[in-house]
Amino acid sequence: MNEPVRTPIVQFGTSRFLQAHADLFLSEARDQGQDVGPVTIVQTTASGARSGRLKAFDGSPIPIVIRGIENGAPVERTVGVTSLVRGLSAVDNWDEVERIVVEEAKILISNTSDAGFALNEGERLGSDVPRAFPLKLLKLLLARWQAKGAPLTLFPCELIPRNGDVLKALLMTLADENELPAEFVAWLDTCIFANSLVDRIVSEPIEPAGAVAEPYALWAIEKQPGLVAPCLHPDVRMVDDLAVYERLKLFILNLGHTVLAEGWRETYRPEGELVRESLADPVVREKLDAIYDAEVLPIFAAGGIHEAPEYRASVLERFENPFLAHRLAEIFGNHAEKKRRRIGGLLAWKRELGLDLPTARLDAILASSIG
Repeated sequence: MNEPVRTPIVQFGTSRFLQAHADLFLSEARDQGQDVGPVTIVQTTASGARSGRLKAFDGSPIPIVIRGIENGAPVERTVGVTSLVRGLSAVDNWDEVERIVVEEAKILISNTSDAGFALNEGERLGSDVPRAFPLKLLKLLLARWQAKGAPLTLFPCELIPRNGDVLKALLMTLADENELPAEFVAWLDTCIFANSLVDRIVSEPIEPAGAVAEPYALWAIEKQPGLVAPCLHPDVRMVDDLAVYERLKLFILNLGHTVLAEGWRETYRPEGELVRESLADPVVREKLDAIYDAEVLPIFAAGGIHEAPEYRASVLERFENPFLAHRLAEIFGNHAEKKRRRIGGLLAWKRELGLDLPTARLDAILASSIG
């Protein structure tokens, strides 16, 4: 008789991105004999469009096609992610999700979009399943504490600067607002919240699960006492200071995507237009280059991040990858929040630096009603 599956890693979010990123790294580490995972993957919303994916997460290989330029040569290979052994819905399977977090989990991973930490006004903990992800997480952690479970390590992967610090502070505030016991708050404070940054362009879906992704990948995790990497993998790096990686990724790569998506919607370009097709238009390319040259790179120079020009060049190469079909319509999703975090975040950094630099193009995009 087969032993019941146990999953020491629980992941919130069924995104194609994590399938081609953290889930793939964990799968490859397991293939090498490392004692990591497997993973229960949890759909945090009632999105019907993604419900069909859950059945695919049964340990069967999830195909990830790695396609692009690697070491100067074109590559294409397909790898199978086998770390995802159970798929559940937080809405439909709450009791089982709670049982797994209480009884099995050691590590929690999340990637719930740029707006994933958003709250619903007036929502509080109760007997019902919370709608907002932070309250769902708080309810699960409270249940684990009540069952005298050990503290957990959390790896939020949302593209929010200092995402671990932000999530911990949010949960602490929610615990206070919901008048949870001081003993629980003390236990929550002993959980480890990792600050991390994820980077990989994942361009196309494979149904019902899987994706096409570029060869480049990075999961940068900032070192802190007691924190252990989720696995040993060449694309998982423990770093002393995450700020440089965060700013490069958020304010060059992600900001570039947001600028292109804004222009795509503003000028009613073709619905299925790809990033590389957009950049092939001299007008679009000139506008993006002007923003990088006049409004982005000077802020990085003032902030002492001298890797920015080289990173910008590598980003444009990745954008022009002829083997990826990265649609601007997909990038445009949640556009207003992305503008706030990416463009608004860069301009906030400019103000912190006391830099007197005109940023008319970025100011206009941030202020526009598009999105």
